[in-house]
Amino acid sequence: MDIKLRFINRSLDGNRSEVVIYQKNQAPNMASLAMAWKVIRFCGRDCFHPFAYPVGFEVCVVDGYGNFSPRVRAENGQLLKLQSTPSGSRRLVRSGAASASNEVDVLNDLDQGAMNVCVFKDGRMVGAKNAVVPGQKAVFQYPPVLWIGVASQIAQGDAISSAVMSSADTELSLLGVASADIVMSGGGPGEGSTPYEFNLDSIVRI
Repeated sequence: MDIKLRFINRSLDGNRSEVVIYQKNQAPNMASLAMAWKVIRFCGRDCFHPFAYPVGFEVCVVDGYGNFSPRVRAENGQLLKLQSTPSGSRRLVRSGAASASNEVDVLNDLDQGAMNVCVFKDGRMVGAKNAVVPGQKAVFQYPPVLWIGVASQIAQGDAISSAVMSSADTELSLLGVASADIVMSGGGPGEGSTPYEFNLDSIVRI
C-alpha cells in the first residue's frame, strides 16, 4: 500500500528553496549510493506538492555499456537472480527468499560481467550498488524512513554527496503511517532568518 504524502511550504523564503528527499540503504556492510529520489522546486508559501511513497520496489541492472534490463517488481524478503537467457539477453528472476525478511537481495548469477543494480520507487531511482561481480549479492534494506532538507544544484536521480547528506539530514519515519503532511518552516531573508525545519503533520495511522 502506498503512503500518501503532501509537502507543504510554510517557510519564510517564498518559493526559492529546492527540497531534496532521499533514502539510505540500511543493509549492514553494504556501501551503496543514495540517490535524490525526489526534488521539489518552486513550491510557493502555503502551496503543497502531493506524492506517494510506495512500499514495494522495482529493480533493474545496468551493464558496462549503459544497457538497462527490464524492471522487476520486488518486495522485502525476496531474492532476485540475474541470469542469462538462451537468446543471450540477461534478465532478473525471482528466486526464493532473501537473507532477511526486511531486505531485497540481488545476486549476479552470470558466469562473467559486473553489473550495476538500481532500485526504483514510484518510477524514480532511490539507490544503486555499482560493480556487482558474478557470485556477489547487492543487498537493499529500505525501512519506511525519508531524509529531507534544502539543497541547491541537485537534480532528481543524482547521487547524494556527503555535503548534501550532512545538510539535508532531517529524518522522518513513516512507520505505521497511511498519510501525512510534510511541513517545511523556518528560513527567510536577512539576519532574522531561522534554520529550516521539517515535521510530519495531519498524520493518519494505518
